[in-house]
Amino acid sequence: MRDEKRVVTLNNFEQRLMVAGLTDFRNDALRDGKPTEDLDGLILKVIDAPTKRQKRRADREAR
Repeated sequence: MRDEKRVVTLNNFEQRLMVAGLTDFRNDALRDGKPTEDLDGLILKVIDAPTKRQKRRADREAR
């Protein structure tokens, strides 16, 4: 099975909310003695996700 990529677009608030939720989930897993390697990687991916700049074609057309 090949790996499929999924793209999720989040604003600043949504990204912070996702990191907080994943961190809480990770803390619960630690408390229960479950492994957290997958969660650690996912949290880092969400934190380090690149930003996408919006195109500003409307500004160029006005010139």
